[in-house]
Amino acid sequence: MIKITGVSFKEGGKVYYFAPGKEKYKEGTGVIVETSRGVEYATVVIPFAEVEDSAVVMPLKPIIRTANQRDEETHRKNIEKKDGAMKIVREKIEKHNLEMKLIDCEFAFDGAKAVFYYSSPQRVDFRELVKDLSSVFRMRIELRQVGIRDEIKLLGGLAPCGRECCCSSCMPNINKVSIKMAKNQGLSLNPGKISGLCGRLMCCLSYENDYYSDACKRVPKIGSEVGTPEGKGTVVNINMLKMQVRVKIEDKQKDVVSFKDFGVDELKFKCCKQVKEGKDETDDGDEAADPALKEILD
Repeated sequence: MIKITGVSFKEGGKVYYFAPGKEKYKEGTGVIVETSRGVEYATVVIPFAEVEDSAVVMPLKPIIRTANQRDEETHRKNIEKKDGAMKIVREKIEKHNLEMKLIDCEFAFDGAKAVFYYSSPQRVDFRELVKDLSSVFRMRIELRQVGIRDEIKLLGGLAPCGRECCCSSCMPNINKVSIKMAKNQGLSLNPGKISGLCGRLMCCLSYENDYYSDACKRVPKIGSEVGTPEGKGTVVNINMLKMQVRVKIEDKQKDVVSFKDFGVDELKFKCCKQVKEGKDETDDGDEAADPALKEILD
Protein backbone atom coordinates (compact mmCIF):
# COMPACT_ATOMS: atom_id res chain seq x y z
CA MET A 1 0.00 0.00 0.00
CA ILE A 2 1.18 3.52 -0.82
CA LYS A 3 0.30 6.68 1.08
CA ILE A 4 -1.12 9.43 -1.11
CA THR A 5 -2.85 12.81 -1.11
CA GLY A 6 -5.41 13.30 -3.87
CA VAL A 7 -5.74 16.66 -5.63
CA SER A 8 -7.91 18.01 -8.42
CA PHE A 9 -7.12 20.84 -10.83
CA LYS A 10 -10.78 21.55 -11.59
CA GLU A 11 -13.98 21.25 -9.62
CA GLY A 12 -15.36 17.77 -10.27
CA GLY A 13 -12.25 16.93 -12.29
CA LYS A 14 -10.06 13.84 -12.22
CA VAL A 15 -8.22 13.11 -8.98
CA TYR A 16 -4.43 12.86 -9.20
CA TYR A 17 -2.23 11.24 -6.57
CA PHE A 18 0.81 12.94 -5.04
CA ALA A 19 3.13 12.03 -2.18
CA PRO A 20 1.71 13.66 1.00
CA GLY A 21 5.03 14.74 2.52
CA LYS A 22 5.30 15.95 6.12
CA GLU A 23 2.49 18.53 6.04
CA LYS A 24 -1.09 17.71 6.95
CA TYR A 25 -3.73 18.96 4.55
CA LYS A 26 -7.43 19.54 4.90
CA GLU A 27 -9.98 18.94 2.18
CA GLY A 28 -10.34 22.08 0.06
CA THR A 29 -6.83 23.36 0.83
CA GLY A 30 -4.97 24.94 -2.10
CA VAL A 31 -1.56 23.41 -2.84
CA ILE A 32 1.22 23.88 -5.36
CA VAL A 33 2.31 20.76 -7.25
CA GLU A 34 4.72 19.96 -10.05
CA THR A 35 3.25 18.31 -13.15
CA SER A 36 4.39 17.48 -16.68
CA ARG A 37 3.03 20.92 -17.67
CA GLY A 38 5.06 22.67 -14.97
CA VAL A 39 4.08 24.10 -11.58
CA GLU A 40 0.30 24.16 -11.09
CA TYR A 41 -2.27 25.14 -8.47
CA ALA A 42 -4.54 22.34 -7.24
CA THR A 43 -7.12 21.68 -4.53
CA VAL A 44 -6.89 18.84 -2.03
CA VAL A 45 -9.84 16.43 -2.32
CA ILE A 46 -8.33 13.45 -0.46
CA PRO A 47 -6.21 14.68 2.50
CA PHE A 48 -4.68 11.27 3.17
CA ALA A 49 -5.27 7.69 2.05
CA GLU A 50 -3.55 4.42 1.29
CA VAL A 51 -4.03 2.81 -2.13
CA GLU A 52 -2.81 -0.30 -3.90
CA ASP A 53 0.53 -0.10 -5.69
CA SER A 54 -1.21 -0.81 -9.00
CA ALA A 55 -3.32 2.38 -8.66
CA VAL A 56 -0.24 4.63 -8.66
CA VAL A 57 2.14 5.55 -11.46
CA MET A 58 5.61 5.68 -10.00
CA PRO A 59 7.56 7.71 -9.16
CA LEU A 60 4.97 9.61 -7.12
CA LYS A 61 5.71 13.34 -7.20
CA PRO A 62 5.53 15.25 -3.90
CA ILE A 63 3.33 18.25 -3.14
CA ILE A 64 5.65 21.26 -3.20
CA ARG A 65 3.85 23.32 -0.56
CA THR A 66 0.57 24.68 0.71
CA ALA A 67 -0.57 27.64 -1.39
CA ASN A 68 0.20 30.98 0.25
CA GLN A 69 -1.68 34.25 -0.15
CA ARG A 70 0.35 35.22 -3.22
CA ASP A 71 -0.41 31.85 -4.86
CA GLU A 72 -4.12 32.23 -4.14
CA GLU A 73 -4.07 35.71 -5.67
CA THR A 74 -2.32 34.43 -8.81
CA HIS A 75 -4.85 31.63 -9.16
CA ARG A 76 -7.75 34.05 -8.72
CA LYS A 77 -6.37 36.41 -11.39
CA ASN A 78 -5.96 33.52 -13.85
CA ILE A 79 -9.64 32.67 -13.39
CA GLU A 80 -10.70 36.30 -13.80
CA LYS A 81 -8.79 36.59 -17.09
CA LYS A 82 -10.80 33.72 -18.57
CA ASP A 83 -13.91 35.63 -19.76
CA GLY A 84 -11.94 38.43 -21.39
CA ALA A 85 -9.59 35.99 -23.11
CA MET A 86 -12.44 33.92 -24.51
CA LYS A 87 -14.10 37.04 -25.92
CA ILE A 88 -10.89 37.95 -27.74
CA VAL A 89 -10.44 34.43 -29.10
CA ARG A 90 -14.03 34.29 -30.40
CA GLU A 91 -13.44 37.55 -32.25
CA LYS A 92 -10.24 36.16 -33.78
CA ILE A 93 -12.00 32.93 -34.81
CA GLU A 94 -14.66 34.98 -36.57
CA LYS A 95 -11.99 37.13 -38.20
CA HIS A 96 -10.21 34.08 -39.63
CA ASN A 97 -13.57 32.54 -40.62
CA LEU A 98 -12.85 29.22 -38.89
CA GLU A 99 -15.50 26.58 -38.28
CA MET A 100 -14.79 25.93 -34.61
CA LYS A 101 -16.67 26.46 -31.37
CA LEU A 102 -14.68 27.81 -28.41
CA ILE A 103 -15.63 25.99 -25.23
CA ASP A 104 -13.25 26.82 -22.40
CA CYS A 105 -9.79 28.13 -21.59
CA GLU A 106 -7.26 27.94 -18.80
CA PHE A 107 -4.03 29.73 -18.00
CA ALA A 108 -0.95 28.01 -16.65
CA PHE A 109 -0.19 28.97 -13.06
CA ASP A 110 3.13 30.56 -14.03
CA GLY A 111 1.48 32.55 -16.84
CA ALA A 112 3.67 31.01 -19.54
CA LYS A 113 0.89 29.28 -21.46
CA ALA A 114 -2.83 29.51 -22.28
CA VAL A 115 -4.85 26.48 -23.37
CA PHE A 116 -8.07 26.94 -25.34
CA TYR A 117 -10.53 24.07 -25.81
CA TYR A 118 -12.74 23.93 -28.87
CA SER A 119 -15.02 21.56 -30.77
CA SER A 120 -15.36 21.22 -34.51
CA PRO A 121 -17.00 18.74 -36.89
CA GLN A 122 -13.84 18.59 -38.96
CA ARG A 123 -10.11 19.26 -38.88
CA VAL A 124 -9.25 22.96 -38.55
CA ASP A 125 -6.13 24.71 -39.83
CA PHE A 126 -5.58 27.21 -37.01
CA ARG A 127 -1.92 28.07 -37.59
CA GLU A 128 -2.65 31.69 -38.47
CA LEU A 129 -5.01 31.94 -35.50
CA VAL A 130 -2.29 30.75 -33.12
CA LYS A 131 0.14 33.35 -34.48
CA ASP A 132 -2.48 36.05 -34.02
CA LEU A 133 -3.26 34.97 -30.46
CA SER A 134 0.43 34.72 -29.52
CA SER A 135 0.94 38.37 -30.48
CA VAL A 136 -2.08 39.39 -28.40
CA PHE A 137 -1.45 37.38 -25.21
CA ARG A 138 2.36 37.28 -25.51
CA MET A 139 2.58 33.73 -24.23
CA ARG A 140 2.55 30.21 -25.59
CA ILE A 141 -0.86 29.32 -27.08
CA GLU A 142 -2.24 25.78 -27.25
CA LEU A 143 -5.52 24.77 -28.94
CA ARG A 144 -7.09 21.42 -28.03
CA GLN A 145 -10.01 19.85 -29.83
CA VAL A 146 -12.47 17.95 -27.63
CA GLY A 147 -15.38 15.60 -28.33
CA ILE A 148 -19.06 16.19 -27.61
CA ARG A 149 -18.91 14.40 -24.23
CA ASP A 150 -15.89 16.44 -23.15
CA GLU A 151 -17.67 19.60 -24.26
CA ILE A 152 -20.53 18.99 -21.83
CA LYS A 153 -18.01 18.02 -19.13
CA LEU A 154 -16.36 21.43 -19.50
CA LEU A 155 -19.53 23.50 -19.89
CA GLY A 156 -21.76 21.64 -17.42
CA GLY A 157 -25.55 21.86 -17.34
CA LEU A 158 -28.69 20.23 -15.95
CA ALA A 159 -29.34 16.65 -17.00
CA PRO A 160 -32.84 15.23 -17.75
CA CYS A 161 -33.03 14.07 -14.11
CA GLY A 162 -32.86 17.71 -12.93
CA ARG A 163 -29.41 17.40 -11.36
CA GLU A 164 -26.09 18.71 -12.63
CA CYS A 165 -24.52 16.51 -15.30
CA CYS A 166 -22.53 13.68 -13.73
CA CYS A 167 -19.55 14.22 -16.03
CA SER A 168 -19.09 17.80 -14.81
CA SER A 169 -19.84 17.24 -11.12
CA CYS A 170 -19.11 13.79 -9.67
CA MET A 171 -17.60 11.63 -12.40
CA PRO A 172 -13.91 12.40 -13.05
CA ASN A 173 -13.59 9.81 -15.84
CA ILE A 174 -16.10 9.33 -18.64
CA ASN A 175 -17.13 5.67 -18.76
CA LYS A 176 -18.00 3.62 -21.82
CA VAL A 177 -21.78 3.29 -22.21
CA SER A 178 -23.63 0.98 -24.60
CA ILE A 179 -27.16 0.20 -25.79
CA LYS A 180 -26.78 -3.20 -24.11
CA MET A 181 -26.86 -1.46 -20.72
CA ALA A 182 -30.22 0.12 -21.51
CA LYS A 183 -31.57 -3.23 -22.72
CA ASN A 184 -30.41 -4.98 -19.55
CA GLN A 185 -32.38 -2.47 -17.46
CA GLY A 186 -35.51 -2.88 -19.58
CA LEU A 187 -35.49 0.76 -20.67
CA SER A 188 -37.11 2.13 -23.79
CA LEU A 189 -34.65 2.42 -26.67
CA ASN A 190 -36.10 5.80 -27.57
CA PRO A 191 -33.01 8.04 -28.09
CA GLY A 192 -34.82 10.99 -26.51
CA LYS A 193 -35.22 9.12 -23.23
CA ILE A 194 -31.80 7.52 -22.82
CA SER A 195 -29.53 10.28 -24.15
CA GLY A 196 -28.06 13.19 -22.19
CA LEU A 197 -27.31 16.80 -23.09
CA CYS A 198 -24.41 15.67 -25.25
CA GLY A 199 -26.74 13.64 -27.43
CA ARG A 200 -24.98 10.43 -26.40
CA LEU A 201 -26.14 7.68 -24.06
CA MET A 202 -26.51 8.87 -20.46
CA CYS A 203 -23.50 8.08 -18.29
CA CYS A 204 -25.72 6.92 -15.42
CA LEU A 205 -26.71 3.82 -17.42
CA SER A 206 -23.40 2.31 -16.35
CA TYR A 207 -23.86 2.86 -12.61
CA GLU A 208 -25.95 -0.27 -11.92
CA ASN A 209 -25.00 -2.24 -15.00
CA ASP A 210 -23.17 -4.95 -13.03
CA TYR A 211 -26.31 -5.73 -11.05
CA TYR A 212 -28.65 -5.75 -14.06
CA SER A 213 -26.23 -7.82 -16.16
CA ASP A 214 -26.22 -10.47 -13.46
CA ALA A 215 -30.00 -10.22 -12.88
CA CYS A 216 -30.72 -10.71 -16.59
CA LYS A 217 -29.11 -14.12 -16.43
CA ARG A 218 -31.37 -15.21 -13.56
CA VAL A 219 -34.78 -14.18 -14.92
CA PRO A 220 -36.88 -15.45 -17.84
CA LYS A 221 -37.33 -13.41 -20.99
CA ILE A 222 -40.49 -11.41 -21.60
CA GLY A 223 -42.78 -13.46 -23.84
CA SER A 224 -41.30 -16.79 -22.78
CA GLU A 225 -43.29 -19.63 -21.24
CA VAL A 226 -42.68 -20.48 -17.59
CA GLY A 227 -44.02 -22.96 -15.08
CA THR A 228 -45.73 -21.50 -12.00
CA PRO A 229 -47.35 -23.03 -8.88
CA GLU A 230 -50.68 -22.37 -10.66
CA GLY A 231 -49.77 -23.79 -14.02
CA LYS A 232 -47.98 -22.66 -17.16
CA GLY A 233 -48.06 -19.03 -18.23
CA THR A 234 -46.40 -16.33 -20.31
CA VAL A 235 -44.05 -13.68 -18.90
CA VAL A 236 -45.41 -10.16 -19.49
CA ASN A 237 -43.26 -8.07 -17.14
CA ILE A 238 -40.14 -8.36 -14.98
CA ASN A 239 -39.11 -6.36 -11.91
CA MET A 240 -35.38 -7.04 -11.58
CA LEU A 241 -35.07 -5.00 -8.37
CA LYS A 242 -37.61 -7.14 -6.51
CA MET A 243 -36.81 -10.19 -8.67
CA GLN A 244 -40.51 -10.60 -9.37
CA VAL A 245 -42.12 -11.76 -12.60
CA ARG A 246 -45.66 -10.98 -13.76
CA VAL A 247 -47.15 -13.97 -15.56
CA LYS A 248 -50.22 -14.23 -17.76
CA ILE A 249 -52.09 -17.46 -17.00
CA GLU A 250 -54.87 -18.61 -19.28
CA ASP A 251 -57.51 -21.11 -18.19
CA LYS A 252 -58.97 -22.25 -21.52
CA GLN A 253 -61.59 -24.46 -19.91
CA LYS A 254 -63.10 -21.57 -17.93
CA ASP A 255 -62.10 -19.00 -20.58
CA VAL A 256 -60.38 -16.90 -17.89
CA VAL A 257 -57.14 -14.92 -18.11
CA SER A 258 -55.33 -13.80 -14.94
CA PHE A 259 -52.14 -11.91 -14.23
CA LYS A 260 -50.15 -12.85 -11.14
CA ASP A 261 -46.78 -11.93 -9.66
CA PHE A 262 -44.30 -14.63 -8.66
CA GLY A 263 -40.82 -14.60 -7.22
CA VAL A 264 -38.15 -15.87 -9.61
CA ASP A 265 -37.46 -18.79 -7.27
CA GLU A 266 -41.06 -19.96 -7.65
CA LEU A 267 -40.82 -20.35 -11.42
CA LYS A 268 -39.48 -23.05 -13.67
CA PHE A 269 -37.81 -21.84 -16.85
CA LYS A 270 -34.69 -22.09 -18.96
CA CYS A 271 -32.06 -19.56 -17.88
CA CYS A 272 -30.79 -17.05 -20.43
CA LYS A 273 -27.63 -18.19 -22.19
CA GLN A 274 -24.42 -16.90 -20.72
CA VAL A 275 -22.56 -14.27 -22.74
CA LYS A 276 -20.31 -16.10 -25.16
CA GLU A 277 -16.65 -16.00 -24.29
CA GLY A 278 -14.89 -13.33 -26.27
CA LYS A 279 -18.03 -11.36 -27.15
CA ASP A 280 -17.74 -7.64 -26.51
CA GLU A 281 -20.04 -6.53 -23.69
CA THR A 282 -20.42 -3.16 -25.39
CA ASP A 283 -21.75 -4.71 -28.60
CA ASP A 284 -24.71 -2.67 -29.67
CA GLY A 285 -26.40 -5.43 -31.64
CA ASP A 286 -28.93 -4.87 -34.37
CA GLU A 287 -30.10 -1.61 -32.80
CA ALA A 288 -27.05 0.10 -34.30
CA ALA A 289 -28.75 -0.28 -37.67
CA ASP A 290 -31.31 2.30 -36.53
CA PRO A 291 -30.01 5.76 -37.60
CA ALA A 292 -31.54 7.40 -34.52
CA LEU A 293 -29.68 5.00 -32.21
CA LYS A 294 -26.45 5.31 -34.20
CA GLU A 295 -26.31 9.01 -33.35
CA ILE A 296 -26.20 8.40 -29.60
CA LEU A 297 -23.56 5.68 -29.69
CA ASP A 298 -19.92 6.48 -29.08
